[in-house]
Amino acid sequence: NSILILLIWVDSHLHTPMYFLLSQLALMDMMLISSTVPKMATDFFSGRRNLSRVACGTQIFFFLTLGIAESILITLMSYDRYVAICDPLRYTLIMSQKVCLQMSAISWVGGTLTSLAHMAYTMHFPISGSKEISHFLCEVMAILKLACEDVSAYEKAVVTTTVMVLFIPLSFFLSSYALIFLAVLRMNSPEGRNKALATCSSHLTVVILYFGPAMLVYMRPSSYHSPKLDEVLFMLGAILTPVMNPLI
Repeated sequence: NSILILLIWVDSHLHTPMYFLLSQLALMDMMLISSTVPKMATDFFSGRRNLSRVACGTQIFFFLTLGIAESILITLMSYDRYVAICDPLRYTLIMSQKVCLQMSAISWVGGTLTSLAHMAYTMHFPISGSKEISHFLCEVMAILKLACEDVSAYEKAVVTTTVMVLFIPLSFFLSSYALIFLAVLRMNSPEGRNKALATCSSHLTVVILYFGPAMLVYMRPSSYHSPKLDEVLFMLGAILTPVMNPLI
């Protein structure tokens, strides 16, 4: 991810909207994996698996900020692909530097404000009895299981937020790609059609890697939840996806 950001920054040929958005995605991936893996590695090699309340809240904040920001950014990248394929002659006019900066700002600000609200509300619940989190990171739902107050109303709020963060961007993404595929089908040139599909396939793969595990974690009924399966799905979203994105 660091090399990708550096290459995009130093090579003037890569100073385009698509590569600017890719550099933002790489930055988010790098920070996302940095919010979990160093602590996991320290715990593994030292044998000490403790975390202060402040550190737990900090990890929740950064993990949610980057996860939500990435969801928004990936969705906005589908608009970039839509303009490139469906309206190529006006691409540079529509996807101006100002628009790209606005897309980046919306992603970061949206992620920060949403995660700040959830982090503050989650950490205000008192915890009694066992303080052992059944997870490899401080995660909102795992913390709520330890709360000694009724958190059912807030759990519904978490699910509602998740629906908004996942389904609204996913709906926008599917709409963009429906229009893209219609435009591709109308292309007369096989070469142009193949180029368009190749451009979109990498973005589609990233979307599946990101949204798939997140939807399985938060959209399953509570009766189907198991700590081990949730940990595996979080590993896919929080570690495997940031590693795979630069290769894709």
